[in-house]
Amino acid sequence: MKIGVIQASSQAEKNELIFSAVSRFAPKGSQIFNFGCTADEQQKYSYIEVSVLVGLLLASGSVDFVVTGCSSGQGMMLACNNMPGVLCAYAPTPKDAYLFAQINNGNAISLPLGEDYTFSGAQNLENTVKALLSEPFGQGWPKSEADRKLKDTELLKSIREKSQVSMTEFFGQLGDNITQKILQKRDVIEYIVKHGEKDIADLIKGRMI
Repeated sequence: MKIGVIQASSQAEKNELIFSAVSRFAPKGSQIFNFGCTADEQQKYSYIEVSVLVGLLLASGSVDFVVTGCSSGQGMMLACNNMPGVLCAYAPTPKDAYLFAQINNGNAISLPLGEDYTFSGAQNLENTVKALLSEPFGQGWPKSEADRKLKDTELLKSIREKSQVSMTEFFGQLGDNITQKILQKRDVIEYIVKHGEKDIADLIKGRMI
């Protein structure tokens, strides 16, 4: 499993905490990639801009799952769910994360990184990531209802796919003001160009400055 970590610049000080938790609890053999945003990056990225980067990472197949977040977690979740092919949950608690992984089997999760970050806040984040990654995704829950839950999840994904344009079409419709900012996030962009599927990689290479 390839897992990307990237959160809004407003919560850059939480990046290492997220990356550490994901690295600690990811399934054996997983690859974890930290794309920031870190405090030492001069360019700052809003949750909206980060959501486009999340969409590109997932649409290109560069990663299988993204752990992200912003101050409330809500904005990032909403923005990510506007990206083609992204199914993102808001997960303030371990139970929310576990149920999302087992029932909804999505590909991104948004954490509330600006709320209650005393020691207990950091502990809650670690427990949330642990619960998220504790079992293989998409097993259904409760077990007695697993078959029905999984059928509903596949129906939801099918409906979303039919209601959305492709990532290549979506990115082509974005204005230069946002695409040029996105392309400046070189660690993400260069990773996608090297490891992503050809259509997305070629799209990005054609827009690079």
